[in-house]
Amino acid sequence: MVEDKPIEVAASGDSVKKPSKKDLKKAEKESKKAEKRASNAAVKLEVVEDDVSAGKYGVLPLIRSTSNFPQRAFTNVKDLNKRLAGKNVWVRARLHTVRGRGKQCFVVLRQKEFTVQAIINVSNTVSKAMVKFASSISKESILDVEATVTEVPSAVAGCSQQDVELVTSQLWIVSSSLPQLPLLIEDASRPEKNDDAESLSIRVNQDTRLDNRILDLRTPANQAIFRIEAGVCRLFREILTEHGFTEIHTPKIISAASEGGANVFTVSYFKGNAYLAQSPQLYKQMAIAADFEKVFTVGAVFRAEDSNTHRHLTEFTGLDLEMAFKYHYHEVMLFIGNVLTGIFKGLRDQFATEIGMVGQQYGMEPFTFLEPPLVLKYAEGRAMLAEAGVEIGPEEDLNTPAEKLLGRIVKAKYDTDFYILDKYPLAVRPFYTMPDPEDPITSNSYDMFMRGEEILSGAQRIHDPELLTERAKHHGIDLSKIASYIDSFKYGCPPHAGGGIGLERVVMLYLGLDNIRKTAMFPRDPKRLTP
Repeated sequence: MVEDKPIEVAASGDSVKKPSKKDLKKAEKESKKAEKRASNAAVKLEVVEDDVSAGKYGVLPLIRSTSNFPQRAFTNVKDLNKRLAGKNVWVRARLHTVRGRGKQCFVVLRQKEFTVQAIINVSNTVSKAMVKFASSISKESILDVEATVTEVPSAVAGCSQQDVELVTSQLWIVSSSLPQLPLLIEDASRPEKNDDAESLSIRVNQDTRLDNRILDLRTPANQAIFRIEAGVCRLFREILTEHGFTEIHTPKIISAASEGGANVFTVSYFKGNAYLAQSPQLYKQMAIAADFEKVFTVGAVFRAEDSNTHRHLTEFTGLDLEMAFKYHYHEVMLFIGNVLTGIFKGLRDQFATEIGMVGQQYGMEPFTFLEPPLVLKYAEGRAMLAEAGVEIGPEEDLNTPAEKLLGRIVKAKYDTDFYILDKYPLAVRPFYTMPDPEDPITSNSYDMFMRGEEILSGAQRIHDPELLTERAKHHGIDLSKIASYIDSFKYGCPPHAGGGIGLERVVMLYLGLDNIRKTAMFPRDPKRLTP
């Protein structure tokens, strides 16, 4: 008990001041409060002493890689199924949702894109204090859970692991999350289907997602998107390596704009300026001149384009390849088409689970393609558009609406979401593109399209230094800044062609998504430089 306040005593020789009735009443009230606090403390202490779950729940010390860490074999959430029924397992996962009901607490644990329900029930081995502790844990905290895998009589709705649940015996917080989250994972994971009235009630807008990207990336759909994106890179590497290509790494700080024009980022470079590479183009060609014959590279590409559209980024990942050919650039064009169809088949066959997860949230039409790929001449594409009432000049490039319309026409006529458009106008291609020897307004160049949007631009490159110099002058390129590039063709270079693929755009269009920012982990555009 706390001591009562002492009665004030006057200085020596003065009379003692007696407490008033009000002071006595106040002191009595405070004394009763102190007794109640002491009584409550005793009850709490008694509960802790009698806690049958003592030592089986709580907050783990900060993991700092000490020598006395526990030796536990963890099971992945995705591997929890009926075959493990009756088995005791340890799982490390995030707390996705929590719901306390008296002597029970239901939680959903999430690991990557997989979820499982766990139950904490008051029993002979689980105390009410443990249930209360579980109910108070913040969502998104990382937990270590020991539990028995148990079959359920009916499917667990809302979880990826629907035929089992976990009956929990130990529960430890590994890393706590703040209780207030800027967005809820279950909100960010809701299906975005226009015909779903319930899904329209809650939306997490794009800026909120990107401002809190770490949380947004935890949704099952995003986990799947970036596994698919990694799959595209792996398949690209595997297919090209199997065909004798060498992976190279090219500079990203260069002395002149690779593509020409003004859409280039200038950076301070000691006492002068340099540029961020718009493409690895010049260096791929120099590698061909150095007798590597077949090369590819995967790396960042920078475009200083003030384009705030659904498909443009100022930094993206380029999948670039270049190869020598014998007599005709179609040897390369058709090979690239087959590389892409190989990637599409790999995604279809190896990533069905991930594609399904993306479809659950965003909905999508299955991606269709032909083998071998459909090839159309640019003039044929113009004619199709003309029939639909859209006129494109013979020396004009396709704008975005025209590309999309042509994609719909091709889909309806040939039942393919992927096709190649060959023989583009020379006027709309970079300076190093080989002119068509049979038509002065045409070039030996091609674009490749998915769902009516361009994902690759390629061509035969000029490998003759005199013609290359002539075309560079025509485009107003400062020859002094590309002297080493032109010089590389003075010592003999095989004819060659290639192309550059935008990784994020391929994934966006394969999955039928509406914005490239969904397939860029930390997107960069004219208005976004963080996080």
